[in-house]
Amino acid sequence: MAQVNEEVAALLSEYAELLQITGGDPFRARNYEKAAKSVAGHSDDVGRLDPAALRQIPGVGTSIAKKITEFQQTGAIAALEELRAAVPVGVRELTRIPGLGPRRAFQLCTDLGLRSVSELTTAIDEGRLHDLKGFGIKSEEKLRHGIELLRSVGQRVTLNVAADIAARVVAVISAVPGCERCTHAGSLRRYRETIGDIDILAAARDSAPLMDALTVLPGVTEVTVRGDTKTSVRIATGVGRPAAGSTGSGGGADTIGLDLRVVQPECWGAALQYFTGSQAHNVRVREIAVRQGLKLSEYGLFGVESGELIVSGTEQEVYSRLGLAWVPPPMREDTGEVQAARRGDLPVLVTVDDIRGDLHTHTNLTDGVASLDDMVATGRARGYEYFAVTDHAPNLFMQRMTTEKMLEQRQELDRLSSRLAADGGRAMTLLHGTELNIAADGSVDWPEDFLAGFDVCVASVHSHFDQPRQEMTRRFITACENPHVHIIGHPTARRLGKRPSVDVDFTELFRACARTGTALEVNSHPERLDLPSDYIRAARDAGVKFAISTDSHSIAHLDFLRYGVGTAQRGWLTADDVINAWPLPRLQEFLRKSR
Repeated sequence: MAQVNEEVAALLSEYAELLQITGGDPFRARNYEKAAKSVAGHSDDVGRLDPAALRQIPGVGTSIAKKITEFQQTGAIAALEELRAAVPVGVRELTRIPGLGPRRAFQLCTDLGLRSVSELTTAIDEGRLHDLKGFGIKSEEKLRHGIELLRSVGQRVTLNVAADIAARVVAVISAVPGCERCTHAGSLRRYRETIGDIDILAAARDSAPLMDALTVLPGVTEVTVRGDTKTSVRIATGVGRPAAGSTGSGGGADTIGLDLRVVQPECWGAALQYFTGSQAHNVRVREIAVRQGLKLSEYGLFGVESGELIVSGTEQEVYSRLGLAWVPPPMREDTGEVQAARRGDLPVLVTVDDIRGDLHTHTNLTDGVASLDDMVATGRARGYEYFAVTDHAPNLFMQRMTTEKMLEQRQELDRLSSRLAADGGRAMTLLHGTELNIAADGSVDWPEDFLAGFDVCVASVHSHFDQPRQEMTRRFITACENPHVHIIGHPTARRLGKRPSVDVDFTELFRACARTGTALEVNSHPERLDLPSDYIRAARDAGVKFAISTDSHSIAHLDFLRYGVGTAQRGWLTADDVINAWPLPRLQEFLRKSR
């Protein structure tokens, strides 16, 4: 379901983008963007819905429903194909550069004949943009920075895209007769921020049927290696447009490399440890084996002189025989985890099951696509003890929030709380919150007396991303010092492959958070994963607490929590470090934040 919805959403987003490029009605383009978000977050498979059911999706009117139905029936949208044909080759590739909008990309293609990122780089180096209307020295600097950011991501995809592909492949391989075990490994198992290729590990006596199943899997575009122990393929990401950092032009689905490795069942533990990595972690572990006269490989732990197999069945056995505690996969980056495992003082990491509620969610009152009732019902179905609704505040003017609307929502939450209490189901406390905007001077929306009425306030940077380091740092610290700000949302303001981090003195920010009792968010959205794991560890060491939140704009986004938890695990966080892993009374004590 998710793959079909994402594919349709990507096509609608592409249609909106091409409308902008070709000078179409901007309001119509925005309607398609809104519809794309609604489709991506819809709980049902849009590939199976009839036109009447499609029109029930927020933002999907008759015209958009017809296009979705056309895609269901033919696999294409004629109007989209026409727009693709009208756009010069290369425009959409240039729009992948962070900070370069569709109209400017169109101008570069038509005025300078540029067709690729490399051609743009050459044009900048040669000074060919100097006399181009609307472009100056600052524009060139931003373009260079955007190109660097694009290339730093490379041919990589976000965690959710890789996880969806891996889940489909694991399900297929696991169902093959003779397959005894199958799971994903590699950087996906370690919850790296983006994924360059997918590693699947399986255990079977006979590998051939498993390899056969992989090569005929829907979405496989190329078989690059075929062997008894390893088969490598390229598989479509299924999102209908180039992934972050792709250099391909728009239209078709991008691909990612996927390796299937099949080992004998008795080698499972050693193989899983080996193929999970990271390389640096494995080197450190192998060094310990060598000092003990042992040899560690994907086949097991052996005596060097005797060649005798010592252990290989489980990861725990491998680590234990080397005198190490089992190291959780997200920690395996050679950042001190091996030494901690030898000392026996690895932290007990926070898990998804520890999370008692979400403290950052949005509804269709602002830019969410689900109703208040639907978001609350989904939170309740997840078994949450509490759930915060934090729609945008008025200074993010395009969301059209008003004081009156926010007060009406608060009353509706009160009524909803009463209904939940009366129906005899699982109890869940509803918290009324907001996501405030941290202005350039550090101030936030609404006066203090109005802010005092909220249960929880998340404050985030949504503009003025280019402020100098000193000003940006002061901006964040001023927000932390506001007694009504409880959490700093997506603290670096980055969008992976799209927007870099703001320039902040994080050491000073972490000190301010610890001093004022302000939590930092670990934003679970796969395009953010913000705060990054290396900053998480530094902030934790400074005494900061955290909130692992989804920043959900649809009910489907609530499932992103696992990516935030994985990021928190990479930062070595325990449940005690995370305020929404606490019981409600302890959380409420933190939110009172008297200074």
